[in-house]
Amino acid sequence: MNNIDLDKIRKEKPINELLKFSIINVDKPLGPTSFSVSHYVKVSLGLNKTSHFGTLDPSVVSGVLPVALGRACRLNDYFMHRDKEYVGIMRVHEEISEEKLKEIINLFIGKIIQMPPVRSRVKRAPREREIKSFEILEIDGKDVLFRTTVQAGTYIRKLCDDMGKKIGGAHMLELRRTKAGIFTEENLVNLYDFEKALKEYEEGREELLRKILIPAEIVSQVLPVIQIKIENLKSLLTGKPIMKSDINEKIPEGFFALFNNDKFIGIYRSIQEGDIIARPEFVLN
Repeated sequence: MNNIDLDKIRKEKPINELLKFSIINVDKPLGPTSFSVSHYVKVSLGLNKTSHFGTLDPSVVSGVLPVALGRACRLNDYFMHRDKEYVGIMRVHEEISEEKLKEIINLFIGKIIQMPPVRSRVKRAPREREIKSFEILEIDGKDVLFRTTVQAGTYIRKLCDDMGKKIGGAHMLELRRTKAGIFTEENLVNLYDFEKALKEYEEGREELLRKILIPAEIVSQVLPVIQIKIENLKSLLTGKPIMKSDINEKIPEGFFALFNNDKFIGIYRSIQEGDIIARPEFVLN
C-alpha cells in the first residue's frame, strides 16, 4: 500500500535536495518548444539537467508538460509512457450531422494503426496506438470541440486528419494537453508563476518555489512500493542487489520503487537468481 507523504517531503526536505530530485508541472504556452521550456527551467534554477515528459507541438499545442529536475530525469521512462488526455478543436471541411460524425469517430475507438506525420521526431513507420475515448463536447458550425484520451505516442493532428478522410476532410485547429499520466491541470505552473517563485527564492524566500516543486517520490504513485528495513539501508545505497533476507514482504514482478519510510532508495527490477530477488535500475544516493 502506498503511504508516501509527499507533502511532508516537500515541506521538510532541504530546498537544495528538493531541487535536485523533483518535477515541475509546467503549463507550456503556445510558441516555445517543449525542449526550450525544459532548458529555460534548467538555466533558471542552475541545474545540470532537466527533461520533459513528452513533446508538445510548439505552435498549436499547450498544456501539461511535466519537467523533471536533476536526478529525477532518471525516472522519465516510468512516467512518460502513460495515457494522455487532450481537449481540442477539429474543423471539418464539409457540413456533417453530429450523429454521422459520431459514427465516424466510433470507427477510431480502440486500437488503430497510425503513421507518424512527416514532420515528427520518430521513424515513419506504421504503428499501433489505442484511442481510449473521443468525446464531442460542442459543435459550432464546422468547428468540433472534443476531448480524447489516448495511448502515449498518439498524434492527435494525424487522428483528426484520418477521421477527415472519411467525411470530406478535417484538420486540427487547436489542442491542449490536460493530462499526462498522473499529471493534470490541477497542479499546473505557468511560466509567470515560475518566474515569480524564482525571484522570491533569489531574495531568500523559498515558500513559493517549494509549493510548485513536486517531489520525485511521486513515482510511488505509478510503481508498486516496497519498504526496506533500515539495517539493510547502507549497503543498498551502494547499489547492492536485494536478497531474500532483506525484505519480509513478497515483491511484485517487474519494476518497483524501494523506500525506507518516506525516503526513496531507488527503482528495482525483480529477478530470480538464487538468493537475489531484485537488482537496482537506479539508486538515488
